[in-house]
Amino acid sequence: MTILHERPAGAEPEFGPGRVEPLTEIIPGPRPHGWVRFITSTDHKQIGLNYMVTAFIGFLTAGLMAEGIRTQLAVPNNHFVTLDTFNQLFTMHGTIMLFVFLGPFAFGLANYIVPLQIGAPDMAFPRFNNLSYWLYLGGFLILLFSFMTNNGAADFGWFGYAPLTESIHSPGPGADMWIIGIALTGFSGIFTAVNTISTIFCLRAPGMVMFRMPIFCWNQMVTMFLVLLAFPVLTSAMAMLWLDRHLNTHFYDPNGGGQPILWQNLFWFFGHPEVYILALPYFGVVTEVIATMSKKPVFGYKGMVAATLSIGGLSMGVWAHHMYTTGAVLLPFFAGMSLLIAVPTGIKFFNWIGTMWRGTITLSTPMLFCIGFLMMFLLGGLTGVILAQPPLDFQLHNTYFVVAHFHYVMFGGSVFVVFASIYYWFPKYTGRMLDERLGKLSFVLLFVGFNLTFFPQHDLGLRGMSRRIATYPDNLGYNFLNLLSSIGAYITGIGVIPTLWNIFRSLRHGKIAGDNPWDGQTLEWATSSPPPEHNFEALPPIRSERPLWDANHPDMLTQAGH
Repeated sequence: MTILHERPAGAEPEFGPGRVEPLTEIIPGPRPHGWVRFITSTDHKQIGLNYMVTAFIGFLTAGLMAEGIRTQLAVPNNHFVTLDTFNQLFTMHGTIMLFVFLGPFAFGLANYIVPLQIGAPDMAFPRFNNLSYWLYLGGFLILLFSFMTNNGAADFGWFGYAPLTESIHSPGPGADMWIIGIALTGFSGIFTAVNTISTIFCLRAPGMVMFRMPIFCWNQMVTMFLVLLAFPVLTSAMAMLWLDRHLNTHFYDPNGGGQPILWQNLFWFFGHPEVYILALPYFGVVTEVIATMSKKPVFGYKGMVAATLSIGGLSMGVWAHHMYTTGAVLLPFFAGMSLLIAVPTGIKFFNWIGTMWRGTITLSTPMLFCIGFLMMFLLGGLTGVILAQPPLDFQLHNTYFVVAHFHYVMFGGSVFVVFASIYYWFPKYTGRMLDERLGKLSFVLLFVGFNLTFFPQHDLGLRGMSRRIATYPDNLGYNFLNLLSSIGAYITGIGVIPTLWNIFRSLRHGKIAGDNPWDGQTLEWATSSPPPEHNFEALPPIRSERPLWDANHPDMLTQAGH
């Protein structure tokens, strides 16, 4: 029910001289709760939480698949799962991690945090925002339900190389559900990108010029432009694959005059920007956490912005370094571009270290996860430089060296920052703190387990172990390293449990956080925890990229250079 209140007699007009109409204040009636709120809400904060919770469920699902894969590979000549089941687990593990977990979790952060950091009351298109989440959830469910079809889920790898995806090789409905599921999550990403870009350009608070936006918002904005450039290419590739399978076209079928390599060009033209779509938002999280936990402004703010823009631009021109071994690409050009993109990433590392330098560092759980990210993403980047060299890539391309490189970038990089973001912003989401002891236990287990899982895989690759195999003989020198890798995978799985228990326990019994428990610098900490539906009762003056710090520490403005 809505109650209307008239302006008291004699009160000053609100909207300009001579205005005499009575002002009516609209007080909303009771809001829906529970499942109804979950289904119908257009509040950016609820939709952001929906994204993040659903994405984390996807992470747990794909993680269980990974445990099955590592159990199969723990010992030689194993029969824990059949070859067909292994291929399904391998395909869906990669698909869910990339399309259901890492990207959509970043979209959830964009939904929740970006409007708060720019002082906006909501996203630009709230109902459009709600639609994007339901498309994403529908795509996730279709991918999961594909396991229940007659022939099981898709089994041709998460990269879907033609002609393995043609109907003659993959006749079951699982492949079609894979196409539809990815297409739906792709449309969801495109809608979220339009909404986020519109919000950033149109709804910033007074004083929030572009070069006063937090680095997190810059990273999300560049990410969303990459989504708009890359996702339609993937959607087009999926549409052509659907036509091949059902209308007897021959885009990828060599028997009908098609070109299987066309799929690789289309998929990796999406796939390499996708690496940075899955990394740039988390770079922004790292920047926010390190600055807050170091009690310093971001070192080289404009340099960080320029590096982010450079990564976005260069990422569109390096897709073919995944295709060196096809013999169909210009090797010097793509090798040079692949090496060049390391430069802006190196600038970010320099600036993160500069932000910590001589800071008053608090080794909280989110800070520990960010330090772990710095170490492991650095190693993933160094192995990326190795793989950017065509002569070396020819030797390593189809080995476990690439598996190790990819996971050090994506898990050691982005997934660790997912955990950092949970511990950093959980007080804002819920008004309660997560337990630091459980958080640090989770960090130690994940750090040890991850490195034990994937560091030996570099050596496995150098020894020649091929990726995408379900078993191996016992006389090739792979046994001990594979057993180590599988033990590490079990430790990694155990490492997630303290965080899950921490979340469930803290929702009811966690310490009350207050509005700004970390002494944060940006506007999301200027409102209550959790924020009201309209986000802000008042905003501090915005004179720099860290307005709340300026308001709370006026004596330090000179030290900050403002």
